[in-house]
Amino acid sequence: QVQLVESGGGLVQPGGSLRLSCAASGRTVSTMRMGWFRQAPGKEREFVAALNWSGLTTYNTESVKGRFTISRDNAKNTVALQMNSLKPEDTAVYYCAATSGGSIWNYWGQGTQVTVSS
Repeated sequence: QVQLVESGGGLVQPGGSLRLSCAASGRTVSTMRMGWFRQAPGKEREFVAALNWSGLTTYNTESVKGRFTISRDNAKNTVALQMNSLKPEDTAVYYCAATSGGSIWNYWGQGTQVTVSS
């Protein structure tokens, strides 16, 4: 079974940066499509970024606006989300997700809180 664990969240001031990490077990990240989602209280879950089996990346342009970068480290079996120029509206619980086939995101992490506030 695939298990995902996020880390790296915390409190940061507007304009600051954070790097989130997603550690996967049970399967190598290079064989799965990996993604990052976020959800603020009272809001719907929002797609942020994804990285497929071949390394092709996809971003939610409206939410990310060129500020975020998704990447993977095959040696560590992790996927990262580098977040720069953070804004208060980026405040949310960020979730790592994965699919081993099909269009459904089969696996989810527990989430890590990101709070952007002065």
